[in-house]
Amino acid sequence: MKVPFLDLHKQQAVVEKEINAAIKKVLRRGDYILGEEEKLFEREFGAYCGKRYAIGLNSGTDALFLSLVSLGIGPGDEVIVPVFTFIATAFAVSCAGAKPVFADIDAKTFNIDVAKIEQAITRKTKAIIPVHLFGQLADMQPIMKLARKYKLKVIEDACQSHGALYLKGKAAKSGAIGDFGCFSFYPTKNLGGVGDGGLVVTDDKTLNDKLRRLRDCGRKSKYAHVILGYNSRLDTLQAAVLRVKLRYLDKWNKMRRAAAVEYDRLLKDVPGVVLPYTARCSSHIYHIYAVRVKNRDKLVEHLKASGIGVMVNYPIPLHLQEVYKGLGYKKGDFPQAEQVSKEIISLPMHPYLAKREIKYVVEKIKEVVH
Repeated sequence: MKVPFLDLHKQQAVVEKEINAAIKKVLRRGDYILGEEEKLFEREFGAYCGKRYAIGLNSGTDALFLSLVSLGIGPGDEVIVPVFTFIATAFAVSCAGAKPVFADIDAKTFNIDVAKIEQAITRKTKAIIPVHLFGQLADMQPIMKLARKYKLKVIEDACQSHGALYLKGKAAKSGAIGDFGCFSFYPTKNLGGVGDGGLVVTDDKTLNDKLRRLRDCGRKSKYAHVILGYNSRLDTLQAAVLRVKLRYLDKWNKMRRAAAVEYDRLLKDVPGVVLPYTARCSSHIYHIYAVRVKNRDKLVEHLKASGIGVMVNYPIPLHLQEVYKGLGYKKGDFPQAEQVSKEIISLPMHPYLAKREIKYVVEKIKEVVH
Protein backbone atom coordinates (compact mmCIF):
# COMPACT_ATOMS: atom_id res chain seq x y z
CA MET A 1 0.00 0.00 0.00
CA LYS A 2 1.13 3.56 -0.71
CA VAL A 3 -0.03 6.36 1.57
CA PRO A 4 0.89 9.85 0.35
CA PHE A 5 1.68 12.56 2.87
CA LEU A 6 -0.99 14.75 1.29
CA ASP A 7 -3.50 13.87 -1.43
CA LEU A 8 -4.70 17.02 -3.16
CA HIS A 9 -6.25 14.98 -5.98
CA LYS A 10 -9.02 13.67 -3.71
CA GLN A 11 -9.93 17.17 -2.57
CA GLN A 12 -9.76 18.47 -6.11
CA ALA A 13 -12.17 15.79 -7.33
CA VAL A 14 -14.81 17.02 -4.85
CA VAL A 15 -14.69 20.65 -5.98
CA GLU A 16 -13.49 20.30 -9.58
CA LYS A 17 -16.75 21.29 -11.31
CA GLU A 18 -17.21 24.33 -9.07
CA ILE A 19 -13.61 25.44 -9.54
CA ASN A 20 -13.76 25.01 -13.30
CA ALA A 21 -16.92 27.14 -13.41
CA ALA A 22 -15.31 29.80 -11.21
CA ILE A 23 -12.19 29.96 -13.40
CA LYS A 24 -14.29 30.20 -16.58
CA LYS A 25 -16.18 33.11 -15.04
CA VAL A 26 -12.91 34.99 -14.52
CA LEU A 27 -11.72 34.15 -18.02
CA ARG A 28 -14.96 35.45 -19.52
CA ARG A 29 -14.75 38.64 -17.47
CA GLY A 30 -11.02 39.13 -18.04
CA ASP A 31 -10.44 40.99 -14.73
CA TYR A 32 -7.29 39.11 -13.72
CA ILE A 33 -5.80 41.72 -11.35
CA LEU A 34 -7.83 42.82 -8.28
CA GLY A 35 -10.98 41.68 -10.05
CA GLU A 36 -14.49 40.93 -8.83
CA GLU A 37 -13.70 37.47 -7.43
CA GLU A 38 -10.76 38.90 -5.48
CA LYS A 39 -12.95 41.56 -3.90
CA LEU A 40 -15.62 39.00 -3.04
CA PHE A 41 -13.07 36.64 -1.50
CA GLU A 42 -11.66 39.43 0.67
CA ARG A 43 -15.17 40.21 1.89
CA GLU A 44 -16.05 36.57 2.56
CA PHE A 45 -12.79 35.59 4.25
CA GLY A 46 -12.86 38.74 6.37
CA ALA A 47 -16.38 37.86 7.49
CA TYR A 48 -15.30 34.25 8.15
CA CYS A 49 -12.59 35.55 10.50
CA GLY A 50 -14.89 38.16 12.05
CA LYS A 51 -12.75 41.09 10.87
CA ARG A 52 -13.70 44.33 9.13
CA TYR A 53 -10.96 44.27 6.51
CA ALA A 54 -9.17 41.62 4.48
CA ILE A 55 -6.36 42.44 2.05
CA GLY A 56 -5.41 39.83 -0.54
CA LEU A 57 -1.67 39.46 -1.19
CA ASN A 58 0.62 37.20 -3.19
CA SER A 59 1.88 35.04 -0.28
CA GLY A 60 1.79 34.45 3.45
CA THR A 61 5.36 35.72 3.62
CA ASP A 62 4.33 39.04 2.10
CA ALA A 63 1.36 39.16 4.48
CA LEU A 64 3.82 39.15 7.39
CA PHE A 65 6.35 41.42 5.68
CA LEU A 66 3.87 44.09 4.59
CA SER A 67 2.18 44.05 7.99
CA LEU A 68 5.55 44.96 9.53
CA VAL A 69 6.20 47.63 6.88
CA SER A 70 2.75 49.16 7.41
CA LEU A 71 3.58 49.58 11.10
CA GLY A 72 6.83 51.36 10.27
CA ILE A 73 8.94 48.55 11.74
CA GLY A 74 12.42 48.46 10.23
CA PRO A 75 16.14 48.98 10.91
CA GLY A 76 17.00 49.27 14.62
CA ASP A 77 13.81 47.47 15.69
CA GLU A 78 13.36 43.98 17.12
CA VAL A 79 10.50 41.53 16.63
CA ILE A 80 10.02 38.43 18.79
CA VAL A 81 9.52 35.21 16.80
CA PRO A 82 9.30 31.55 17.90
CA VAL A 83 12.52 29.70 17.16
CA PHE A 84 10.65 26.62 15.91
CA THR A 85 8.66 27.44 12.78
CA PHE A 86 9.04 27.75 9.04
CA ILE A 87 11.76 30.28 8.28
CA ALA A 88 9.46 32.64 6.35
CA THR A 89 8.26 34.11 9.67
CA ALA A 90 11.77 35.29 10.50
CA PHE A 91 12.54 36.25 6.90
CA ALA A 92 9.62 38.70 6.93
CA VAL A 93 11.23 40.47 9.89
CA SER A 94 14.68 40.49 8.29
CA CYS A 95 13.39 41.72 4.93
CA ALA A 96 11.67 44.61 6.71
CA GLY A 97 15.11 45.56 8.03
CA ALA A 98 14.38 44.61 11.64
CA LYS A 99 16.04 41.96 13.80
CA PRO A 100 14.25 38.71 14.64
CA VAL A 101 14.67 37.82 18.31
CA PHE A 102 13.93 34.17 18.97
CA ALA A 103 11.99 32.65 21.85
CA ASP A 104 11.77 28.97 22.80
CA ILE A 105 8.63 26.87 22.48
CA ASP A 106 6.36 24.81 24.67
CA ALA A 107 7.47 21.26 23.84
CA LYS A 108 3.90 19.95 24.12
CA THR A 109 2.10 22.34 21.76
CA PHE A 110 5.15 23.36 19.66
CA ASN A 111 3.93 26.96 19.94
CA ILE A 112 5.85 29.87 21.45
CA ASP A 113 6.34 29.65 25.22
CA VAL A 114 4.61 32.74 26.57
CA ALA A 115 6.91 32.75 29.61
CA LYS A 116 9.89 33.21 27.29
CA ILE A 117 8.46 36.21 25.47
CA GLU A 118 8.83 38.71 28.29
CA GLN A 119 12.45 37.66 28.80
CA ALA A 120 13.15 38.58 25.15
CA ILE A 121 11.62 42.08 25.31
CA THR A 122 14.03 45.03 25.13
CA ARG A 123 13.71 48.76 24.50
CA LYS A 124 14.04 47.96 20.79
CA THR A 125 11.15 45.48 20.69
CA LYS A 126 8.27 46.66 18.52
CA ALA A 127 6.17 43.55 17.89
CA ILE A 128 5.50 39.88 18.65
CA ILE A 129 4.71 37.33 15.94
CA PRO A 130 3.08 34.29 17.55
CA VAL A 131 2.87 31.40 15.07
CA HIS A 132 -0.16 29.12 15.34
CA LEU A 133 1.87 26.07 14.40
CA PHE A 134 0.48 22.90 12.81
CA GLY A 135 -3.14 24.00 13.29
CA GLN A 136 -3.66 25.24 16.85
CA LEU A 137 -3.35 28.72 18.30
CA ALA A 138 -0.66 29.98 20.60
CA ASP A 139 -2.06 31.17 23.93
CA MET A 140 -3.12 34.64 22.78
CA GLN A 141 -4.65 36.03 25.97
CA PRO A 142 -1.37 36.38 27.90
CA ILE A 143 0.42 37.45 24.71
CA MET A 144 -2.02 40.31 24.22
CA LYS A 145 -1.62 41.23 27.89
CA LEU A 146 2.16 41.47 27.43
CA ALA A 147 1.67 43.51 24.28
CA ARG A 148 -0.49 46.03 26.13
CA LYS A 149 1.99 46.19 29.02
CA TYR A 150 4.94 47.00 26.74
CA LYS A 151 2.98 48.82 24.00
CA LEU A 152 3.83 46.25 21.34
CA LYS A 153 2.01 45.22 18.18
CA VAL A 154 0.90 41.61 17.66
CA ILE A 155 0.98 40.05 14.21
CA GLU A 156 -0.55 36.58 14.18
CA ASP A 157 1.10 34.12 11.81
CA ALA A 158 -2.02 32.10 11.02
CA CYS A 159 -0.58 30.51 7.88
CA GLN A 160 -1.17 26.99 9.25
CA SER A 161 -4.37 27.52 11.23
CA HIS A 162 -7.23 28.57 8.92
CA GLY A 163 -10.45 28.15 10.88
CA ALA A 164 -8.98 27.15 14.24
CA LEU A 165 -10.63 28.73 17.28
CA TYR A 166 -9.20 30.39 20.38
CA LEU A 167 -11.35 29.19 23.27
CA LYS A 168 -10.44 31.40 26.24
CA GLY A 169 -13.20 33.90 26.90
CA LYS A 170 -15.25 34.71 23.81
CA ALA A 171 -14.28 32.29 21.03
CA ALA A 172 -12.32 33.92 18.21
CA LYS A 173 -10.98 32.66 14.91
CA SER A 174 -7.28 32.28 14.29
CA GLY A 175 -5.92 35.60 13.04
CA ALA A 176 -8.71 37.66 14.61
CA ILE A 177 -7.08 38.53 17.94
CA GLY A 178 -3.91 40.52 17.20
CA ASP A 179 -3.47 43.75 15.28
CA PHE A 180 -3.05 41.68 12.13
CA GLY A 181 -3.82 38.10 11.16
CA CYS A 182 -1.65 36.78 8.33
CA PHE A 183 -2.61 33.82 6.13
CA SER A 184 -1.01 31.76 3.40
CA PHE A 185 -2.96 29.98 0.67
CA TYR A 186 -0.07 27.83 -0.50
CA PRO A 187 -1.61 24.72 -2.14
CA THR A 188 -0.86 22.39 0.79
CA LYS A 189 -2.63 24.55 3.38
CA ASN A 190 -6.02 23.60 4.83
CA LEU A 191 -7.33 26.40 2.61
CA GLY A 192 -5.01 26.28 -0.38
CA GLY A 193 -5.11 27.74 -3.85
CA VAL A 194 -3.58 26.46 -7.08
CA GLY A 195 -0.44 28.54 -6.58
CA ASP A 196 0.85 31.12 -4.12
CA GLY A 197 -1.46 33.47 -2.28
CA GLY A 198 -1.80 35.29 1.02
CA LEU A 199 -4.01 37.68 2.96
CA VAL A 200 -4.08 39.97 5.99
CA VAL A 201 -7.10 40.64 8.21
CA THR A 202 -7.43 43.64 10.51
CA ASP A 203 -10.00 45.96 12.09
CA ASP A 204 -7.82 49.06 11.66
CA LYS A 205 -8.96 51.21 8.71
CA THR A 206 -5.73 53.21 8.55
CA LEU A 207 -3.62 50.05 8.34
CA ASN A 208 -6.05 48.54 5.83
CA ASP A 209 -5.66 51.56 3.58
CA LYS A 210 -1.89 51.51 3.89
CA LEU A 211 -1.66 47.79 3.11
CA ARG A 212 -3.79 48.26 -0.01
CA ARG A 213 -1.33 50.87 -1.25
CA LEU A 214 1.72 48.85 -0.26
CA ARG A 215 0.52 45.81 -2.22
CA ASP A 216 -0.19 47.81 -5.35
CA CYS A 217 2.91 49.91 -6.12
CA GLY A 218 2.09 52.55 -3.51
CA ARG A 219 -0.55 54.15 -5.71
CA LYS A 220 -3.62 56.20 -4.85
CA SER A 221 -4.71 56.16 -8.50
CA LYS A 222 -3.38 54.44 -11.60
CA TYR A 223 -0.32 56.65 -12.13
CA ALA A 224 -0.15 58.57 -8.84
CA HIS A 225 2.21 56.86 -6.37
CA VAL A 226 2.34 58.32 -2.87
CA ILE A 227 4.46 55.76 -0.94
CA LEU A 228 7.13 53.23 -1.81
CA GLY A 229 5.11 50.13 -2.64
CA TYR A 230 5.38 46.57 -3.91
CA ASN A 231 3.73 44.28 -6.41
CA SER A 232 2.01 41.84 -4.06
CA ARG A 233 -1.55 41.27 -5.20
CA LEU A 234 -3.65 38.15 -4.87
CA ASP A 235 -4.53 37.00 -8.39
CA THR A 236 -8.23 37.02 -9.25
CA LEU A 237 -7.97 33.42 -10.49
CA GLN A 238 -6.57 32.30 -7.13
CA ALA A 239 -9.32 34.17 -5.32
CA ALA A 240 -11.96 32.45 -7.45
CA VAL A 241 -10.57 29.04 -6.48
CA LEU A 242 -10.32 30.03 -2.82
CA ARG A 243 -13.94 31.24 -2.75
CA VAL A 244 -15.04 27.74 -3.71
CA LYS A 245 -12.77 26.03 -1.21
CA LEU A 246 -13.70 28.37 1.64
CA ARG A 247 -17.19 26.87 1.58
CA TYR A 248 -15.64 23.47 2.35
CA LEU A 249 -13.04 24.58 4.90
CA ASP A 250 -14.96 23.80 8.10
CA LYS A 251 -16.02 20.41 6.74
CA TRP A 252 -12.46 19.56 5.71
CA ASN A 253 -11.10 20.66 9.09
CA LYS A 254 -13.65 18.41 10.80
CA MET A 255 -12.51 15.49 8.62
CA ARG A 256 -8.89 16.17 9.56
CA ARG A 257 -9.85 16.10 13.25
CA ALA A 258 -11.56 12.74 12.72
CA ALA A 259 -8.38 11.36 11.13
CA ALA A 260 -6.38 12.67 14.09
CA VAL A 261 -8.74 10.95 16.52
CA GLU A 262 -8.18 7.67 14.69
CA TYR A 263 -4.41 8.11 14.81
CA ASP A 264 -4.65 8.88 18.54
CA ARG A 265 -6.75 5.78 19.17
CA LEU A 266 -4.31 3.47 17.43
CA LEU A 267 -1.12 5.09 18.72
CA LYS A 268 -2.02 5.89 22.33
CA ASP A 269 -0.67 2.61 23.71
CA VAL A 270 2.46 2.45 21.57
CA PRO A 271 5.47 2.96 23.89
CA GLY A 272 7.81 5.68 22.79
CA VAL A 273 5.31 7.65 20.68
CA VAL A 274 4.37 11.09 22.01
CA LEU A 275 1.03 12.10 20.51
CA PRO A 276 0.06 15.64 19.48
CA TYR A 277 -1.18 17.72 22.39
CA THR A 278 -4.14 20.07 22.06
CA ALA A 279 -4.03 22.96 24.49
CA ARG A 280 -7.24 23.89 26.31
CA CYS A 281 -7.06 27.39 24.87
CA SER A 282 -7.43 26.28 21.24
CA SER A 283 -9.14 23.93 18.86
CA HIS A 284 -6.88 22.02 16.48
CA ILE A 285 -7.40 21.75 12.71
CA TYR A 286 -4.39 19.46 12.10
CA HIS A 287 -2.65 21.11 9.22
CA ILE A 288 0.11 18.78 10.40
CA TYR A 289 -0.23 15.64 12.53
CA ALA A 290 3.17 15.45 14.24
CA VAL A 291 4.34 12.88 16.78
CA ARG A 292 7.64 12.58 18.62
CA VAL A 293 9.85 9.47 18.77
CA LYS A 294 13.41 8.94 19.95
CA ASN A 295 14.58 7.02 16.87
CA ARG A 296 13.06 9.49 14.40
CA ASP A 297 15.50 9.10 11.51
CA LYS A 298 15.22 5.30 11.53
CA LEU A 299 11.42 5.59 11.54
CA VAL A 300 11.43 8.07 8.65
CA GLU A 301 13.56 5.69 6.59
CA HIS A 302 11.32 2.71 7.40
CA LEU A 303 8.06 4.53 6.60
CA LYS A 304 9.37 5.86 3.31
CA ALA A 305 10.56 2.38 2.36
CA SER A 306 7.03 1.16 3.14
CA GLY A 307 5.46 3.59 0.69
CA ILE A 308 4.36 6.11 3.31
CA GLY A 309 4.88 9.82 2.79
CA VAL A 310 6.30 11.54 5.87
CA MET A 311 8.01 14.84 6.58
CA VAL A 312 10.10 16.40 9.32
CA ASN A 313 8.74 19.79 10.33
CA TYR A 314 11.29 21.20 11.23
CA PRO A 315 14.74 19.56 11.51
CA ILE A 316 16.75 22.75 12.13
CA PRO A 317 15.53 25.44 14.56
CA LEU A 318 15.90 28.98 13.25
CA HIS A 319 18.77 29.96 15.53
CA LEU A 320 20.91 27.16 14.04
CA GLN A 321 20.16 28.06 10.41
CA GLU A 322 23.26 29.24 8.56
CA VAL A 323 21.50 32.36 7.34
CA TYR A 324 21.09 33.52 10.96
CA LYS A 325 24.55 32.70 12.31
CA GLY A 326 25.24 36.45 12.46
CA LEU A 327 22.66 36.85 15.24
CA GLY A 328 25.08 35.21 17.67
CA TYR A 329 22.92 32.33 18.88
CA LYS A 330 24.48 28.93 19.57
CA LYS A 331 23.48 25.34 20.12
CA GLY A 332 21.88 24.94 23.53
CA ASP A 333 20.26 28.38 23.61
CA PHE A 334 16.76 26.98 22.97
CA PRO A 335 16.70 23.47 24.44
CA GLN A 336 13.00 22.72 23.90
CA ALA A 337 13.09 23.52 20.19
CA GLU A 338 16.36 21.67 19.73
CA GLN A 339 15.02 18.51 21.37
CA VAL A 340 11.74 18.62 19.44
CA SER A 341 13.59 19.09 16.15
CA LYS A 342 15.44 15.79 16.77
CA GLU A 343 12.30 13.78 17.53
CA ILE A 344 9.43 15.20 15.49
CA ILE A 345 7.91 13.41 12.51
CA SER A 346 4.82 14.45 10.53
CA LEU A 347 2.52 11.64 9.42
CA PRO A 348 0.12 11.61 6.43
CA MET A 349 -2.80 13.97 7.01
CA HIS A 350 -5.57 15.27 4.77
CA PRO A 351 -9.39 15.30 4.86
CA TYR A 352 -9.80 12.14 2.78
CA LEU A 353 -7.26 9.99 4.62
CA ALA A 354 -8.90 6.56 5.01
CA LYS A 355 -8.97 4.54 8.23
CA ARG A 356 -7.26 1.64 6.44
CA GLU A 357 -4.44 4.00 5.45
CA ILE A 358 -4.06 5.22 9.04
CA LYS A 359 -4.05 1.60 10.25
CA TYR A 360 -1.28 0.75 7.79
CA VAL A 361 0.82 3.73 8.89
CA VAL A 362 0.45 2.74 12.55
CA GLU A 363 1.33 -0.89 11.81
CA LYS A 364 4.55 0.24 10.14
CA ILE A 365 5.35 2.57 13.05
CA LYS A 366 4.99 -0.35 15.47
CA GLU A 367 7.57 -2.31 13.49
CA VAL A 368 10.20 0.26 14.53
CA VAL A 369 8.86 1.90 17.70
CA HIS A 370 7.96 -0.61 20.40
